[in-house]
Amino acid sequence: MTSRAVLALNAGSSSLKVALFHDERCRVRGTIERINEAPHLVLDGATTPSDALPRLTGTGHTAVIAPLLDWLEAQFGDVPLSAVGHRVVHGGRHHAAPCLLEPAVVDELRELIPLAPLHQPPALALIDALHAHWPTLPQVACFDTAFHRSQPWLNQCFALPRRLTEEGILRYGFHGLSYAHAVRQLPELIGERHRGRVIIAHLGHGCSLCALEDGQSQATTMGFTALDGLMMGRRAGNLDPGVILYLLQQKGWRADEIEHLLYHDSGLYGVSGLSDDMRDLLASDAPAAAEAVALFVRRVVREIGGLVALLGGLDALIFTAGIGEHAAPIRQAVCHDLAWLGIKLDDAANARHAPRLDRGDGPAIGIVAADEEAEIRRSTLACLPASPAAPA
Repeated sequence: MTSRAVLALNAGSSSLKVALFHDERCRVRGTIERINEAPHLVLDGATTPSDALPRLTGTGHTAVIAPLLDWLEAQFGDVPLSAVGHRVVHGGRHHAAPCLLEPAVVDELRELIPLAPLHQPPALALIDALHAHWPTLPQVACFDTAFHRSQPWLNQCFALPRRLTEEGILRYGFHGLSYAHAVRQLPELIGERHRGRVIIAHLGHGCSLCALEDGQSQATTMGFTALDGLMMGRRAGNLDPGVILYLLQQKGWRADEIEHLLYHDSGLYGVSGLSDDMRDLLASDAPAAAEAVALFVRRVVREIGGLVALLGGLDALIFTAGIGEHAAPIRQAVCHDLAWLGIKLDDAANARHAPRLDRGDGPAIGIVAADEEAEIRRSTLACLPASPAAPA
């Protein structure tokens, strides 16, 4: 079998996750943090001296990628790359599966920037930079929206005039790579229940829920953009559109001011006035921090209730992403408020972040470690021809 290596790039608005896979093995994995301020690479599980890491002197995704690639080549020159896979948040109506990044596809993705202004531009910047660095190396787009294209049509629609629906104003849903990875772990975690009515809670800086049957997305809390649904680190989630009209018409706010409010000044940060990090809020004794946490839990519970109604019951509740994996008090509060569903949390298992959190009766409760990079690798390999090209 031909040996294949994939570089997975997962661009966030202020970070870049990177993982180099060689066949089944992950050779290196890390995150470039504070990419727009003072970028530095943090390797997962490594004690590499800082002077052995790449020197990232510029800011922004375009500035850091060249020294990162040079460092990877110097450290892992024995690994001939087959392709680079990118997380692309929005694929629009026409991309229901990962695909090779031809020029026409890249042009289509640029048109979707207004629908994902925090994430689409950095992903496209990396795609351009990789093409300049390795012009012949295949690049693959792995879409966060693709996982949700299995949803029933009614669950994709807004109650808007049909002409707008036909133009593509639909509920797309996001975090699809995270959900796809979690679904692959469920048979081992919860057995045959993975074929049943499952809700996965992706709770991180961005948050959403997905309702599944037989491993396929049936409904999700995010919609046309990643602003919808749950309260998040800095995003408000569900919001009466009348609030936007009021700010525009009565308060005289500009569109860019409202955009900044919705993407940067709301959510946990806005309510608490302290932090967008759940760890900070759980450790704080400030009343506003407690209120932000309580509101977060309330919104999660309310949205789970709606998804359970669509599914007609619940066989399993799965937590993933930063808050979902590591914030035991949040899992405890959510499960406490969902006791009416027959959910019974094992408090000791929850405190030690065990994979299974239920007591053995009622719906299964579990934790899956998020790994979007592994899903990027899998999706990228599926797009490659039998004999992948090597970089020039």
